[in-house]
Amino acid sequence: MYIIAIGWLYVVVMMSITETSFIAGLMTFLFYGLVPLAVFLWLFGTPQRRRSMAAKEKAGKPDGTDTKPD
Repeated sequence: MYIIAIGWLYVVVMMSITETSFIAGLMTFLFYGLVPLAVFLWLFGTPQRRRSMAAKEKAGKPDGTDTKPD
């Protein structure tokens, strides 16, 4: 999954370098690169986060969200 992210960032950096102004290059990098990549990694990372949370609960490790008073 990370190889896709690295490849996509490479393509977007090359696209932003060829823009006519710095602002256009920055906007290209943000809106074609970082924002979609963040959404992609968040969506495709969800199964791993669920597995990690389930493993913590199964092991009995507290996650800091208990409501019992001390």
